[in-house]
Amino acid sequence: MPGAALLHHDASRVLRAWTGPTPEQERLRARYVRHLDGHEPSAGTGSGVFRDSVPDHLTASTLVLSHDGGRVLLTLHAKARRWFQLGGHLEAADRTLADAAGREAREESGLAALSVDPVPVHLDEHEVPFCRPGTGDPARPVHHLDVRFVAVAGPGAEPVVSDESLDVRWWPVDALPAPDLVELVALARSRVGGA
Repeated sequence: MPGAALLHHDASRVLRAWTGPTPEQERLRARYVRHLDGHEPSAGTGSGVFRDSVPDHLTASTLVLSHDGGRVLLTLHAKARRWFQLGGHLEAADRTLADAAGREAREESGLAALSVDPVPVHLDEHEVPFCRPGTGDPARPVHHLDVRFVAVAGPGAEPVVSDESLDVRWWPVDALPAPDLVELVALARSRVGGA
């Protein structure tokens, strides 16, 4: 599967080159690298990058900042019923993690002109109760190993709600709907000079 090998190689390269900005982020980076090392596509273990890799697989997301850095674009996820940055599963047509993050951000926001910084800004591992590809086993939790990127929208960017979302909306950086977004937003703003 050439798509899996290409994405696996890119993910491994990107995560080995990146340094986590905090001890916890560095711990997660090492955990992601171990995950990829255990899922070499040529070893018959699955690639570890697509949703059929269970119990864990990579995902990619993008925190979209407004042009002035004062707002973030979030989606109200239809299944989780929570506000998140834009993102999702990697697909065979994606060539890199950043490509996957950008594709997901454009699909979920309707903003065609987004350019994603190719260097990750944050990592997050979380259990996903509704994502059980091929298992159907509630005793075997699936974890998304999310690699998060940042993009800046142009002035006047107006998002459109996709089929995957209940809502898509700009939020002021000082009035986020979920406390678990605070670190991600701070790191993203610091990266692009909006802090």
